[in-house]
Amino acid sequence: MSFFSVRNVTKNYAAHKALDNVSIEVPPQSIFGLLGPNGAGKTTLIRIINQIIAPDEGELFFENEKLASHHVHRIGYLPEERGLYKKMKVGEQALYLAQLKGVSKSDAQKKLRYWFEKFDIKPWWNKKVEELSKGMQQKVQFIVTIIHEPKLLIFDEPFSGFDPINVNLLKDEILTLRRNGATIIFSTHNMASVEELCDDIALINNSKKILDGQVSDIKNAHKTNTFSISFNEFENDLRTVLPGNFNLISQEVRDGLQLAHIQIPPDSNANHLLKVLMPHVSVHALNEIIPTMNEIFINTVNQNPNLSKLNDYE
Repeated sequence: MSFFSVRNVTKNYAAHKALDNVSIEVPPQSIFGLLGPNGAGKTTLIRIINQIIAPDEGELFFENEKLASHHVHRIGYLPEERGLYKKMKVGEQALYLAQLKGVSKSDAQKKLRYWFEKFDIKPWWNKKVEELSKGMQQKVQFIVTIIHEPKLLIFDEPFSGFDPINVNLLKDEILTLRRNGATIIFSTHNMASVEELCDDIALINNSKKILDGQVSDIKNAHKTNTFSISFNEFENDLRTVLPGNFNLISQEVRDGLQLAHIQIPPDSNANHLLKVLMPHVSVHALNEIIPTMNEIFINTVNQNPNLSKLNDYE
């Protein structure tokens, strides 16, 4: 089941192909990560979803209806390039933007009062925007993005410029929005946020989608059957007790214990590894090493020599 669909979308700028036959399916009431290095095509796709520009080919669907102009009021968009009118008063500007989104003045005042108190910026209502810190300005923009309670929210690098406390505040609000029925497209370079928040992802690079699916499925698909095991002192190299088809990747002493990384064959599991080791060592801990999303993305990009440089991820 899909809440929002992008089907075979292509977009060209003169000699540059920004998107090449890209399709994504965003499940309802989910957080969907739209990922990729700079210049990959993410911003172009977001602009097409917001109907700022049109695709050259392909179609988009909002709740199974072809995307049309009337859907714009059901979408909230927080762009990476923030922008408020610096000389306007904060409250005056927030009211103006809320009414542009179809909220009546009386409803906007009630809702804004609630959010300004929640985000601890009520004392700044009559201050000019230029008097606010960057973080406070971004709180205002977040509020006016969600004030009309859109069904689809698009956040482009929403945590940029926030300190850790306010990042956690914003994360909590994003999760609450999903629980309350919103569907969220979340564009970021921060892979830790992806692992923490996203249900599904699509990775775009050099205009093409190169990876997509549920985060849990992707991580499981990229596991290498490698385990981290800590145990008491063992004078010999572990290779002396491991079967020939078990690969000892590393072995070191850490905090008074031996720590080893061992890759085992696909038809083996953690129980097999323990059965091999326990006659020789006293095991303190055993954990499967699950690749991070950052590692998966770098490896995925690295496997295709036609894709762009990796340092955009780092």
